[in-house]
Amino acid sequence: MASLVFQTSFLGDTVLTTPLLAAVATRGPVDAVVTPLGATILRGNPTVRELIVYDKRGRDAGVLGLRRLARRLRTGAYDAAYLAQGSLRSAVLARAARIARRVGFDTSAGRALYTERVRYRRDAHHAERLWRLAAGDAAPAPPLEAIRPHLYPGDEERAAVDALLEELRGSEPLVAVAPGSIWGTKRWPHVAAMVSLLDEARFVVIGSDEDSTLAEMVAAAAPGRVLDATGRLTLLGSAELIRRCAVLVANDSAPTHLASGVDTPTITLFGPTVPAFGFGPLAPRSEALGVDGLACRPCHPHGPRECPLGHFSCMRTLEPSRVAAKVRNLLSTTSAT
Repeated sequence: MASLVFQTSFLGDTVLTTPLLAAVATRGPVDAVVTPLGATILRGNPTVRELIVYDKRGRDAGVLGLRRLARRLRTGAYDAAYLAQGSLRSAVLARAARIARRVGFDTSAGRALYTERVRYRRDAHHAERLWRLAAGDAAPAPPLEAIRPHLYPGDEERAAVDALLEELRGSEPLVAVAPGSIWGTKRWPHVAAMVSLLDEARFVVIGSDEDSTLAEMVAAAAPGRVLDATGRLTLLGSAELIRRCAVLVANDSAPTHLASGVDTPTITLFGPTVPAFGFGPLAPRSEALGVDGLACRPCHPHGPRECPLGHFSCMRTLEPSRVAAKVRNLLSTTSAT
């Protein structure tokens, strides 16, 4: 009995879909419809038989692209589709592919085309919400290991990280920092100040080419102790680099989920969003930090480009010394084990 999982949303959502993929794979072969970026992060995942790339903003855009993919999916003779990405477009695709059983959330835009609807649990982590598409509403609360994502960097990624780390001298523990985000108000402005407080560590900056300016600011705060890895690795390569680190400090963004997928303790900094939205870190010994007591927080499901009230207190008043103390504590715990 072959199944199909649709996940064409953000990168972090794709990582958090891996527990669902693993659960569905216990019933038979599972394929996944993903974006080109999603395909790169799921490469090597042993629970997925085939990654089917849907370039919905490129070569597969529009009605013709949807029809072309639907024809391809019909040849898979899938028994069930799990709509981890709940858009109307994904639901139309599953129906056009003639998949008889279509499972998705009761809040999704495409729910009218589903044959089964699972309750969207706002009080659960998103990894658990996705896992329940396979487990069902009646399943008991899962153990953490059942909903912890897993990523699988390979030899290529390990070799790339080996070569990169040759540029960073010293023997101090490695701390990864991921200062970027596509959502402007998720970017904590004190990363460089925090780095300057931690003489006992070396740092690697994770991100895309667009984060290079932020990386330069971090490097200037700790000369000789910072490696700028922005734009130099694939997504799985970045996951492998994070795996080599004792701690990751990140905003509420995709690197948090990369770290969860490779079991690296993470300090996730929440500003306009909150962990209760269901996107906190899942790696062991991880923590979520934020400024409590602000009446305006949370202000947005993702994080607006700019603070709606102009003061940006949710991130600006999250002190670098507080975050540095958490990093120091994790480093001491790691060295003691």
